[in-house]
Amino acid sequence: MSETSPEPIATFCGNCNCGCPQLFLDPDASEDKRVRITDDFGQQVQMSQEQFTDLVAQAKAGALDRLTAAPA
Repeated sequence: MSETSPEPIATFCGNCNCGCPQLFLDPDASEDKRVRITDDFGQQVQMSQEQFTDLVAQAKAGALDRLTAAPA
């Protein structure tokens, strides 16, 4: 068993005390649920490291850019 499970990887926002979304890695979880993303409402998404790697690759390739573009 790991010392800190799940291990916090990143907090998104972090500028308030609202329970910001977070990214965790849980090495004790089953392979298909090792990566966990929580939102500020207590909901979560779990995925495999392979799925998360694909998500990151798509984000780096620009697939999510339109979500961060300033409104025209």
